Amino acid sequence: MSSFCINFQHGVLRTYRQVPRIEERRTFTYSPTPNRRPLNSGVCGCCGPLRPRYKRLVDNIFPEDPKDGLSKSDMEKLTFYAVSAPEKLDRIGAYLAERLSRDVVRHRYGNVVIAMEALDQLLMACHSQSIKPFVESFLHMVAKLLESREPDLQVLGTNSFVKFANIEEDTPSYHRRYDFFVSQFSAMCHSTHEDVDTRTRIRVAGIKGLQGVVRKTVNDELQAIIWEPQHMDKLIPSMLFNMQDSDDLDRAGHPSTPSVSDQDGEENPATLAESCFRELLGRAAYGNMNNAVRPVLVHLDNHHLWEPNEFAVSCFRIIMYSIQAQHSHHVIQQVLGHLDTHNKNTPRVRAGIVQVLLETVAIAAKGSVGTIQECKRGDTFTSLGEHGTPPNLWLGPTVLEVFNTLLKHLRMSVDFELGESSRRNSSSSVSSGRNKESEERIVQNAIIQTIGFFGGNLPDYQRAEVMMFIMGKVPVYGTPCHTLDTVKIGHQGTKRIQTMLLSSLIMVTSGFKSKSMAAALPPPFLDPLFSISLMEDSELRQLVLEILHNIIDRHDNRAKLRGIRIIPNVTALKIKREKISKQDVAFMKKHGQQLYRHIYLGCKEEDNVHKNFELLFTTLAILTIELANEEVVIDLIRLAVALQDMVLANEENMPMSIRCGVMALVAAYLNFLSQMIANPSFCQHVSKVIELRNMDAPYLLPEHIFRDKCTLPECLDKEERALYFQTADMAECLAGPGYNAERLSIPYVPQVTVLYTVGKILHRCKQTSQDEDRLTRRKSFVDTVSLQVDMLSTSLPDKSQLAEEITFETLKKAIDTSGLEEQERERRRQVMEKFQKAPFEELAAHCESKANMLHERLAHIFELTIRPPPSPSGVVSVSSGHAQHQSVPVYEMKFPDLCVY
Repeated sequence: MSSFCINFQHGVLRTYRQVPRIEERRTFTYSPTPNRRPLNSGVCGCCGPLRPRYKRLVDNIFPEDPKDGLSKSDMEKLTFYAVSAPEKLDRIGAYLAERLSRDVVRHRYGNVVIAMEALDQLLMACHSQSIKPFVESFLHMVAKLLESREPDLQVLGTNSFVKFANIEEDTPSYHRRYDFFVSQFSAMCHSTHEDVDTRTRIRVAGIKGLQGVVRKTVNDELQAIIWEPQHMDKLIPSMLFNMQDSDDLDRAGHPSTPSVSDQDGEENPATLAESCFRELLGRAAYGNMNNAVRPVLVHLDNHHLWEPNEFAVSCFRIIMYSIQAQHSHHVIQQVLGHLDTHNKNTPRVRAGIVQVLLETVAIAAKGSVGTIQECKRGDTFTSLGEHGTPPNLWLGPTVLEVFNTLLKHLRMSVDFELGESSRRNSSSSVSSGRNKESEERIVQNAIIQTIGFFGGNLPDYQRAEVMMFIMGKVPVYGTPCHTLDTVKIGHQGTKRIQTMLLSSLIMVTSGFKSKSMAAALPPPFLDPLFSISLMEDSELRQLVLEILHNIIDRHDNRAKLRGIRIIPNVTALKIKREKISKQDVAFMKKHGQQLYRHIYLGCKEEDNVHKNFELLFTTLAILTIELANEEVVIDLIRLAVALQDMVLANEENMPMSIRCGVMALVAAYLNFLSQMIANPSFCQHVSKVIELRNMDAPYLLPEHIFRDKCTLPECLDKEERALYFQTADMAECLAGPGYNAERLSIPYVPQVTVLYTVGKILHRCKQTSQDEDRLTRRKSFVDTVSLQVDMLSTSLPDKSQLAEEITFETLKKAIDTSGLEEQERERRRQVMEKFQKAPFEELAAHCESKANMLHERLAHIFELTIRPPPSPSGVVSVSSGHAQHQSVPVYEMKFPDLCVY
């Protein structure tokens, strides 16, 4: 059977005859349906037999009725042809794209579905070098579908793109870009379609499309442009926007949330967005972390999600559990920088950011999912490394930078609080001011918790540096402070700053275990800490004692000693202790007197409350457990006896409640000490005194004096010796090997340093003259210090008494040299014995008196020798109130030998 083909070319109508091949005869039948109508493209465009074979094969896959779907047999032929002739792939793709574009415009959606199905099968079957041009046609068709307003076509195009994204190409693409797809899929993620189901379908499709873009680009080094800000600003907010609709925020923060593989998960945009978000962050490299985290912070700002901050905390949990562990500090630095940006925002916003920072620090301290094992225990997660210990957060100077930023915001929060307080006092809006102040307290507590948690997860050597760093920020009266201007913030602001920083130190020192006390309590840390412990503020003294407990208590005995009481059986407490090391013995010899002095002076403060006495008792008990050898035990007993004598003498007119409280403290401690050293006679003496007090003077025991309603005596009678601990009896009990009981006869006298005196005076001056001018306050302080110096100088012996009168007997003794050697040996023996047996206070006082005498002699010599040289113009002498000029001739002037030529 033949066929005639008619073509109009160059103005001439030509007719010719052609016999087709047998295998192609069935394609010559003309069909009036639009599906089989050929395209006019060049020569023989209107006749099927003269069109290229690939076009005929493409046309054959479309059935007469689109509802019948893709013709499988014809699709197999097209696939075989494409695999056999890969050079035709680009033409097949172009022709399919042309047909699809026409069908989209004419709303023939059945054929569109068939065309995309054919494209997907060709894409999955062909993996040759010629697939690159075909992919361009494929992406062009996907873009056409995404640009349409029909949700079904958008979902269809997205599904095809996801299939393409899962294909691993043999060679990278140098020119392909996905900017359009990022923008289009992001727009689909923000769909606002009226129908809820349709809106959900579009959003799910958009998230899947973004996930496909991520999988296609993040592993390709040539597609690093996807991490640039213009793309991240579209990807990240689109995912977070869908995650906001999740009803289970706690599940969103779980590090082991199951992937979206089930049917229910695929229809949930929030779960799918979370999965995509995790995948994106898990693929982020070191240099891309900032671009990945910054859009999260911007999104939280734009949608006001810092207050409340549950979603913000959930997002950063996902971030910290998804990224690699070594990238954690990037996230923390980004949050810190964001906190600096919002330093003048509302307190609730700043508190929300700080709480997010706390969560990131907590997770970073535990480690990431890839390096640790995570166990869920209730609502918390415990992270263990290979050896059961949490890995370090990070090393380097960044640690101090974090603490510096947090302390800066703590100071700013205190300034805001004080500013609101002053404005509240000057205005009538009392309720709003109090709310503002309470909100600032929320910020401060969040910062303190962050500092404590951050410092608590650092290694010991870094934690010691952080402790020094924070202590350097604490304003201390009588010492220079380079970080805080206490004049501007006033006494109330200074106290608030001190309280906040000491609370931070308590958090940092919690769980601190140092092998050596000298390393844990160096002088630059110990001196300002003790200076604060002597301030006239009971709250500050309590914080200082708690810091000392955290550092000194290395065996966690503090909980067993909680509460000041008479412990009947110390053995039942099962106290853990070790033998004191040589380093700790040297520490107590060097700083022991400083510890005793501040405990002694801390007991004298008139504003002490029950908690102060409890902490003082715990301090003495921990010193006994951790740092006490035989010599320290004697010193502690002398300290207790000195406290008892101070109360009985009452030279400072202390209130009766404080006096009885000190007596109760001494009784509780000596009862504890006697059982710790296991001396039966000493225990018997202490128990006897306690029994007598229980019968005749219960107000001298802690169980009675610290009650709310306790009857206080009018005075304490010194004559009732049985109610007090006697030094002679205790020395007799401790006589024998091990203890130098003779030292108990030497009364303990604390050395009040000049720093303590000046600090107390300055503290009182600041309290009484807050409203005065700075110049007046400075002048009053200088006068007070001058008065103190004058008092010290008047206590020194007179120079005339120190001078020895020269007589004949004196000269005779000086000439007589007999027995000088024996006297010299005896003098040396006495000096050695004195330095071996004398208490530290006596030796220090002796050396101090010699030093003062030496300074006075030197000053007198300098005054006599260093005088202005004579001048030819004369010198001025004052006589009877009139100045007289006396001229000296040059030839009578006496020059030094070195000046004469």
